[in-house]
Amino acid sequence: MGLQISTIAWKWQVIILFFSCNNSGSSESLQYSVLEEAETGTLVGNITDDLGLPAAIMSERRIQLRSSGAGQFFAVDQQSGAFFVNRTIDRESLCGSSTQCTLAVEVVLEKPLELHRVEIEIVDINDNSPMFPSTEQMISITEIFAHPGARFPLEEAQDRDSGINGVRQYSLSPHMYFSLSARSPSEGAPSPELVIEKALDREERGDYQLILTAFDGGKPPKSGTTQITIVIIDFNDNAPIFQWTFYQVNVTENLPVNTPIIQIHASDLDEGLNAEIEYLLDGRTPVSVRQLFSLEPDTGIIRTNGVLDFESSNAYEITVRAKDKGIPQMEGSCTVQIAIVDVNDHVPQILLTSMLGEIPEDTIIGTTFGLFSVLDMDSGKNGEVQVTLSPDGPFQIKSFKDHYALIVSNFLDRENVSLYEIVLTANDMGSPSLSSQATITVNVSDVNDNPPMFLNQDFNTFIHENNEPGRLLYTLSAFDRDEGKNAKFTYSLIENQPKGLPVSAFVSVNPMSGVIYATCSFDFEQVNVLEIIVQVEDDGDPKLFTNTTLFVFILDVNDNPPTLVYPKLSKEPTSHLNISKTVPVGYMVTKVSAVDLDSGLNALLSYSFVNPSNDFPFNISSHSGEIKTVRNFLSTDGSQQKLVLSISDNGHPSLSITITLLVALMNNAENTKTSLLLLNSGNSTDILMYLVISLMAITLAFLGTLILLVVKCFKKDEHVCQYPCWFLNRSNPDICHGIQQPALNFNTDGTLKYMEARMDPDNPESHRFQTYFSQGAENINLTLLQPFSHPTTGEVFNKINTTDVNDMRVPSQ
Repeated sequence: MGLQISTIAWKWQVIILFFSCNNSGSSESLQYSVLEEAETGTLVGNITDDLGLPAAIMSERRIQLRSSGAGQFFAVDQQSGAFFVNRTIDRESLCGSSTQCTLAVEVVLEKPLELHRVEIEIVDINDNSPMFPSTEQMISITEIFAHPGARFPLEEAQDRDSGINGVRQYSLSPHMYFSLSARSPSEGAPSPELVIEKALDREERGDYQLILTAFDGGKPPKSGTTQITIVIIDFNDNAPIFQWTFYQVNVTENLPVNTPIIQIHASDLDEGLNAEIEYLLDGRTPVSVRQLFSLEPDTGIIRTNGVLDFESSNAYEITVRAKDKGIPQMEGSCTVQIAIVDVNDHVPQILLTSMLGEIPEDTIIGTTFGLFSVLDMDSGKNGEVQVTLSPDGPFQIKSFKDHYALIVSNFLDRENVSLYEIVLTANDMGSPSLSSQATITVNVSDVNDNPPMFLNQDFNTFIHENNEPGRLLYTLSAFDRDEGKNAKFTYSLIENQPKGLPVSAFVSVNPMSGVIYATCSFDFEQVNVLEIIVQVEDDGDPKLFTNTTLFVFILDVNDNPPTLVYPKLSKEPTSHLNISKTVPVGYMVTKVSAVDLDSGLNALLSYSFVNPSNDFPFNISSHSGEIKTVRNFLSTDGSQQKLVLSISDNGHPSLSITITLLVALMNNAENTKTSLLLLNSGNSTDILMYLVISLMAITLAFLGTLILLVVKCFKKDEHVCQYPCWFLNRSNPDICHGIQQPALNFNTDGTLKYMEARMDPDNPESHRFQTYFSQGAENINLTLLQPFSHPTTGEVFNKINTTDVNDMRVPSQ
């Protein structure tokens, strides 16, 4: 709200009376005065200047007005400290006709917290005209009493304004028989009386009409009128007379309605109707008093008509009239003063001045987080109050007379207690004592002092190779004892270099849900264990985090069929040489060799003929692939033998290849040769082309793998290394003399995949044997035994026994 105040408005609408006093060093008091009905925005004073506060820091110090009701009429500018009227003030609505009208406002300054009291006196202006209780008054005068100098009281006018703006004088329309008498304003509010100037004769004239005008003391004065009708009647010459002209009685407040207070009595020396008396309240009795007291017209008993409240008013004065029933009526009057005695009927009120609803858990001991005051409208001991705090907790009360501060007295920990219900109890010293309670909810706000923790117990997960990208691997779960932003956390991966690639090349994590997905299709033959460092970090300040390691074990799938190594594929027979029909039984025709890129049982191969006849002259070793004769050839045997072979692995499901060998039988033993025609079970041309391309790709992959493994061996992170014979036969190293070193091929996790040894120095490529081991095998014992010779060909082989402690399914060759 902008303030637009002219010098004239300042001069005529605002009167400022300012003083400050030190109240035990706890607060300062300011006093101002302002005219009622002042326009909204009228400047009352400047709190900043009057308190001597620097204007430069007022933008940092928040100013608040606290009051039980007066605060709505005033406001303060946060920047300049100007204290101005916020709402039109009607003094008569607030204070009635009281001579003093003061509103109290509490000013609270923050950073540091200060409390000051401001009292504003509402100065009356002449905004109400005098009004009579009725527009017409009738006065009956018995002619016997209508002698010069006789006086008759008139109804007084009421003015809602007070002081000089109240009723100050009366005037009566000019008349030769009547005049007006009224007390001087210096003697109090004037009371009009009608004075008879000349004797009245009812026979000459029975009635008169006069105009009574009431003026207030405003400038310009306001006025109100009533018509007075004077009736001259025959005389009832004795008026009722009260036993006392002034009665005084003390009553306690909160008496039940209709309780008798006092009985007044008047007497009349007349008799008959002229002596019958009726009691009534004077017409000048305010309406507010009539609402509290009633008068029985026949008995003169005054009773309570409403609830008496000492705090609203501690005394009342009533004028009682006594009229007889004569013609004309005669009357007398008396004054009854009723004093209200205080009782302890007001509960102490706890008024929260300023309260921080939330304090951080790292709040320093001694910090003030709330201000409050206690108000008891009773007086004396009934208004003295003691304040206690419950339950016992990390808070205390510090008192400054009738103002109090709540301070932190111990350390706070939101994770243990996040909310306190503080109960303030105010007990007065009355009898019986009255008390009230106020519950204050104090929320302890969070400070980021707890890192997030993982809830998972097992950080191992397994997945088969050849998975689809996006496959769910693992779900992380964590919690944080903090709350809000400090308890919000995200998951992330710490970049490391498994297999020389960033971890994001293998997996990804949803930062919100903690779900870890595979970003690629895993290949067991390339990677079989991933070691992933995952991190959970909260959003607090400073950020806190926890790391852990997740192991992803990749399981082998039988996804590679056997690959033929020997004999080599060809489109046509390389020669038309035949084998002799006279070869002995057990003669080894050839040896079929194949490999499988899988591991364990998936790489264990078996060889067999496809649908051989009962008298088929050949037999093949299921493990070695050696084809031998099992009987002598007969003259009935065909000159060309077709051998259909199946090479299959032991995976589930099993993968296999089928090849066809054509062997020609000749009678001439001197020209015996072996001529092989390798056929596939499909289009031989296309299949052979695919086999050639596959062999080239396998060769290139083998060379690349060999180079990589050699480099890793030099880096002491070997996966394929050459182990000398003496290492495998440390118990008998002499047998290694002249024996070529075997090649041991290991899986990427360090387990032995297969071992290959070539033992023919003259023709090392002609024959070889391989031993395959399961991936999970541990504690493999190798024993190199004495060499032995093939019974037919005479080729020398080295016999090796293998024992797999954990997987006895692995065969030995």
